Amino acid sequence: MRQRKIIKSILISSGLFSLILTGQALATPTSQALSYTCAGCHGTNGASNGSAIPSLAGLSKDYLVEAMEAYKKDERSPTIMNRIAKGYSTKEFELMGDFFSNQPVHQNSGQKYDSAKAKAGKKLHKKYCSSCHSEGGTITDDEAGLLAGNAALFMEYSLIDFHDGSRDMPRKMKKKIKKMLKRDKDAFDKLVHYYSKGE
Repeated sequence: MRQRKIIKSILISSGLFSLILTGQALATPTSQALSYTCAGCHGTNGASNGSAIPSLAGLSKDYLVEAMEAYKKDERSPTIMNRIAKGYSTKEFELMGDFFSNQPVHQNSGQKYDSAKAKAGKKLHKKYCSSCHSEGGTITDDEAGLLAGNAALFMEYSLIDFHDGSRDMPRKMKKKIKKMLKRDKDAFDKLVHYYSKGE
């Protein structure tokens, strides 16, 4: 009984007791604190150097929020992100988006690539992708994400997901990918080598 009284007085003195009684939630974490929950996979400040996990640094806020909402609603191919996203609110997605969009764009320059395939991929990009993915896929404020210097395996899996319908894509992209693969069945491989090179 005495122990319960001691605990109660500690809660009251710290102000926590009133929060529990009224059902109020504790303050929302800062955007920087929320970003730390992503660092284990996506790197410090969203700068990933792995081949399978993309960088978040410098991506537009709208792009990031849209991606997280899609994972939360299981509208993107199932990965661990679908489960992780369910633990956050839209407000928290927006805070994370604020933080990562204000970081310098990060390109993983240590990835291996085949020069001949990268050269062929550059031509394919110019012909089929450049109208949405500007300047070789280096621009992140066109709401199309970062291609150049992003994680190679992530790029490869994303293209496959788009192609097999596991992930929705704009009608314009769908038409261009269909046309591109009809003319070059190895187009995805060449594009991945081009984007792996970075600009």
